[in-house]
Amino acid sequence: MPGLKNKTAFITGASRGIGREIALRFARDGANVIVTGKTAEPHPRLAGTIHDTAREVEAAGGRSMAIRLDIRDDAAVEAAVKQAADAFGGIDILVNNASAISLTGTLATPARRFDLMHQVNARGTYVCSRACIPYLAKASNPHILTLSPPLNMNPKWFQNHLAYTMAKYGMSMCTLGMAAELAPQAIAVNSLWPRTTILTAAVEVFFPQATTASRRPQIMADAAYLIVTSDSRTTTGNFFIDEDVLRSHGIGDLAGYAVNPGAPLAADLFLD
Repeated sequence: MPGLKNKTAFITGASRGIGREIALRFARDGANVIVTGKTAEPHPRLAGTIHDTAREVEAAGGRSMAIRLDIRDDAAVEAAVKQAADAFGGIDILVNNASAISLTGTLATPARRFDLMHQVNARGTYVCSRACIPYLAKASNPHILTLSPPLNMNPKWFQNHLAYTMAKYGMSMCTLGMAAELAPQAIAVNSLWPRTTILTAAVEVFFPQATTASRRPQIMADAAYLIVTSDSRTTTGNFFIDEDVLRSHGIGDLAGYAVNPGAPLAADLFLD
């Protein structure tokens, strides 16, 4: 399949972490990248803004547009997608990366935190996908890629952080249902999840012990690139794992992705 030169990708949560790395990987192939996120001004504790990523996209060889966006606002999502499509002539790829996390038990998760995770994760994925579908239907090789795990009904993934698991699985259920629904339009819908923890702000907060046992976000970006450059007619309805994607394309040496090469790696959530 051809690469991403002049293709337009709409990426949520692209200020930092995995979303930023995906934006830069697509840019190196000449893509137009719509960088969205809530951080438009420097954050006191977290590096990166949508404008920082947009500048990096341009420096990497792509064209960019930064849009401050709260994906809980469906009207704002509709407007942002239209703005992007009008500017670049359509939408070829949607990456649902934005996510909220709270690894807390039921009594420690108030309703407002439950609502936040479901509004950002499940509802946000649904709203962004819904807004992009009319444009994706006109693209030559359209893809929706959602960063969410395989649906695993092992109770151990629910017992300690039920609300978060429900919200992430809501994203995965969008993949499951939309892949079947949109297959007649040849719109690919897939999920991607890491085998190991990835060094992001979330890992530094929730899994500080795993920071040196993690991989860098580039592994997810490289896997995402391979997925969205595959044939949308035949590559759909999958719950991909990053390292499996790379190995299936002949990339067997993954040591360079490790924060601490040679050290044991920490497994991510939801994978038995």
